[in-house]
Amino acid sequence: MGDVLALVAAYLIGSLSFGYLVGRLQKIDIRDYGSGNVGATNVLRTLGVWPAVLTLVLDAGKGMAAVILARHLGQSVWTPVLAGILAIVGHNWPFILRFRGGRGVATSLGVLLALMPRVVILVAAIWLILVFFTRYISVGSIGAAMALPLAAWLFDQPIQLILGSFALATLIIWRHRPNMRRLLAGEEFKIGQRVKEKN
Repeated sequence: MGDVLALVAAYLIGSLSFGYLVGRLQKIDIRDYGSGNVGATNVLRTLGVWPAVLTLVLDAGKGMAAVILARHLGQSVWTPVLAGILAIVGHNWPFILRFRGGRGVATSLGVLLALMPRVVILVAAIWLILVFFTRYISVGSIGAAMALPLAAWLFDQPIQLILGSFALATLIIWRHRPNMRRLLAGEEFKIGQRVKEKN
């Protein structure tokens, strides 16, 4: 029963949409701007640095919280991994926002910090390098996601974490399909580019 409760709680925790709430504090619906996502990247483009930092910290925090709670409630070694995945699913498809969520990168960061903190160092370095040279956050996120399973293997993580990293990477890459289309069309948003309300 503890495992089931942990997994249900993980999805509900992930569904807490802090980007949406930060936007509401500024009297806007963040989904009406930029990419339409509720994640920190779209908050950055729409509202600026500090609202984005707040969103990033809170979204990462809920990923960590889901994993930590699962460790206390669950009995299986798989429960924290599955809880982390469900927290990301909740962020990406929150029922309270009619399943219109974010890309899951910040929440994935929190999950990884709780599950494999050493791996985060390598993956974060890849993200930073890609973003620095391309100025596209999406490129950094996709590249870091692709490197994640390999990084987990290189750091000799348990099999459940290696398989879990494949799931996390798949979720991130799948959710970045619109970004890939904009990149191919030369229409992707760069760092520092502000966006307006959608028509």
